Amino acid sequence: MPTREQRWVELEQRMTEPGFWDNQERAREIVGELKALKALVEPVRTAMGRMEDARALLDLAREADDADGFAELDKELGKLHEQVGRIESLALLSGKNDACDCFFSIQAGAGGTEACDWAEMLLRMYLRYFERNDYAVQELARTDGEEAGVRSITLKVEGAYAMGYLSCERGVHRLVRISPFDANKRRHTSFAAVDVLPVLGDLDIELRDDELDVVFFRRAAGAGGQNVNKVATAVRVKHIPTGILVECVNERSQQQNKRMALSILQSKIEQLKQAERDQELQRLYGDRGEIAWGSQIRSYVLDDRRVKDHRTMYEVGTPERVLDGELQPFIEAELRRRAKGR
Repeated sequence: MPTREQRWVELEQRMTEPGFWDNQERAREIVGELKALKALVEPVRTAMGRMEDARALLDLAREADDADGFAELDKELGKLHEQVGRIESLALLSGKNDACDCFFSIQAGAGGTEACDWAEMLLRMYLRYFERNDYAVQELARTDGEEAGVRSITLKVEGAYAMGYLSCERGVHRLVRISPFDANKRRHTSFAAVDVLPVLGDLDIELRDDELDVVFFRRAAGAGGQNVNKVATAVRVKHIPTGILVECVNERSQQQNKRMALSILQSKIEQLKQAERDQELQRLYGDRGEIAWGSQIRSYVLDDRRVKDHRTMYEVGTPERVLDGELQPFIEAELRRRAKGR
């Protein structure tokens, strides 16, 4: 991959130049491009290294006719296979915003405590996935359930191809289990929705003051009832023409929260415009089988020990591992499905 590696070297050289950070917006663009390049190049380098290691292990095992050596080779080939799968998934990320960071939100469905608990289980699952992929996570807004769990939460996720991978998780997730909140130990079904928006930077979307309803408020209490903020720094912004409502509570000042809320609002408006364009294309060319908001994309059936994706039909019998963040096979299966539909 000489062209990408040359660009990598060029960007690293530019970052060492005096005054690189004088134009912070341009500097962030270069850093983001470098991160995206590294995400593409480093897995290939790692795979090539593992291939050389496997060849060396094969030679040693053959010379010694050593069963332990062949077992070690088998482990190395498994790692190489996993790395090649990662490279294949990167090759499928060709969307306009796939390399972007993203705003990631979880919203509990109807069902009170059951749904809020399921939303918190999903939150833990995704936090483990983010940790596995070295993504940086910032909590922007959170509403806890009345008794347990999370009613809604919005995160900013930063990392190579965060938007491309996590867009595969957008939709409704269904949990079926014996409820820990039911004294009669009955089977309950709960729903929670995941939404993902790209962090698009400065968009050509005008947000006029007379179209915005901006309210500053104090975040009164968090889990356990402790006082979180005595000053009205949290912000709620409503875009009057579309009715889109955004909250941001976790920055330190009003202006920081307002800037973040407006950034999320711009991304939501852009998503709405894209959805309108997609509807027009469907009207002209017919339904291409896109998954609509509200559709059930995946079921987690704990008492039957299975997790099944209804778009790809990919299924595993280890729900505890999935809920511990092992999501990459589901994501790669969805990327392959999308590629076939192009």
